[in-house]
Amino acid sequence: MGAKLRVYKRRIRSVTATKKITKAMEMIAASRVVKAQRQVAASTPYASELTRAVTAVATGSNTQHPLTTEAERPSRAALLLITSDRGLAGGYSSNVLKAGEQLTERLKAEGKEVDAYIVGRKGVSYYSFRERKVVESWTGFTDSPTYADAKTIAAPLIEAVQRDTAEGGVDELHIVFTEFLSMMTQTALDDRLLPLSLGKAAESDESAQAGEILPLFDFEPSAEDVLDALLPRYVESRIYNALLQAAASKHAATRRAMKSATDNAEELIKSLSRLANAARQAEITQEISEIVGGASALADATAGSD
Repeated sequence: MGAKLRVYKRRIRSVTATKKITKAMEMIAASRVVKAQRQVAASTPYASELTRAVTAVATGSNTQHPLTTEAERPSRAALLLITSDRGLAGGYSSNVLKAGEQLTERLKAEGKEVDAYIVGRKGVSYYSFRERKVVESWTGFTDSPTYADAKTIAAPLIEAVQRDTAEGGVDELHIVFTEFLSMMTQTALDDRLLPLSLGKAAESDESAQAGEILPLFDFEPSAEDVLDALLPRYVESRIYNALLQAAASKHAATRRAMKSATDNAEELIKSLSRLANAARQAEITQEISEIVGGASALADATAGSD
């Protein structure tokens, strides 16, 4: 019984140490998600307004800009997949990778080749393990992305959209990331960044009104130059917002996973403590039985000698 009790005590110490680690990681993730949530709230209005402005300029002019014009027969698409550099976040990475797989299959079913651009070590490892080609990848900043990181990512994507498909360019730009809805809800989704979906914008009242008013204005120096200046900022801001949403989602998922691990550790400690107490009680009972038995044997031996 003594050996079994030592095993239980050793396991309790091990689980207690693990609980301390998961509790610390939970607290760190909780502090980080608050900061990331504030950054998302600060960047979303800018990205939304810039999207509206670019859409309004494109809708209010007759300019055929390569970044707003639908290809007659799109044959190649770029996919930007935003994952995490680290694990310990439950199903966060697997959910966004699954969404990326679904989008890839959908694009291939439409007859388009897909060029993958990956953010995060989890996505890079996923594609590397399956020996899939990745055009470019970026790692090391997913927990705390900056606007400079978004500009670095956006540059080759914009260049690919501007190139002809015969020269390795793409007709469309899609992004897959995890949208932060609340501390308990994060959803992996895909969105098409380029070319702009002007048809959807025209369906809204605000865009329809903009379409009626904007043609009354002249663009200086030209509508094409305005789009040339706005669209890179549009792509950068949308990617930056997606990076922030993904970071907030990852921290929230980590906090939730670490809390679950801490709760499980507490339950395991309670269970092991009960088993250790039972083993200790059994050991004490056995010792008492041995003492009583020894005393009875000694009494019988003394009576026999008399």
